[in-house]
Amino acid sequence: MTQQTAGSARQNDRASARLHDLAKLAHEQGGISIGEVLSGLGHTSMAFTILFLALPALIPIPGPFGVVFGSALALVAVQIAVGRRSIWLPAFLSGRRLSPSVVELIVRYSAPILARIEAIVRPGRLAIFTGGTMQWLLSFPIFLLAVAIVLPIPLGNYMPVFALVAISVALMARDGLLILAALFFSALAFVATAGLIQVAFAGLNAIGA
Repeated sequence: MTQQTAGSARQNDRASARLHDLAKLAHEQGGISIGEVLSGLGHTSMAFTILFLALPALIPIPGPFGVVFGSALALVAVQIAVGRRSIWLPAFLSGRRLSPSVVELIVRYSAPILARIEAIVRPGRLAIFTGGTMQWLLSFPIFLLAVAIVLPIPLGNYMPVFALVAISVALMARDGLLILAALFFSALAFVATAGLIQVAFAGLNAIGA
C-alpha cells in the first residue's frame, strides 16, 4: 500500500467520515435504526458505538433523545465492563429509528466538534493506555457519563458528551494521551454535573419553601 493510499484509508476510517456515510445511508433508506448502525460497524465498533450514541444528546431535537441514547450508552458501558465483544441492545432501543433529517442534523452539529478532536489525534501515542485493560477501566466513567446524559438537567449534557466523544475518538485512533485528557475532562464533567444537580435541588427547595 502506498503512503497516499494509506493516508486515504485513514481519512475514510475517521469518525467524521463514517458519520457522513451513515447520513448518506439513512437518506438512501429513508431512515436508519440504532440496531442497523451497530450491526454495520467494523473493527472500531465499540468506540464508534459510544460516539454514535453520545452525539444525539448534543442536538436540540424534540423528544427524549437524552434518555434513549443515555440509557443505551449505560447498557454499552455495562457490557464493556463484563467483557462482551459485541453489543446487545433490547428491541425498544435497537429498533429506535432515526429519520434522514435527524441523522443529517446530528452530523451537521457534531462534524465541527469531531474535526477539532481529530486534528489533535496522534494514532499510537502512549499506546499503553489504549489496550483492553484501559477499555475495561473506561467502562466506569462511560457509565457515569451516560447517567449524567439521562438526567433532565438544563445544559447538563454538553460536558459529558464532549468527554464521551473524546474517549471514543481516542480509542478509535489508539491515542493514549487523548484518553488521559478525556479522563481529566470526564472528571470536570462529573464535578459540573454534581454542581448543576445541587443548584437544581436548591431551586426546587426555594420554590417549595
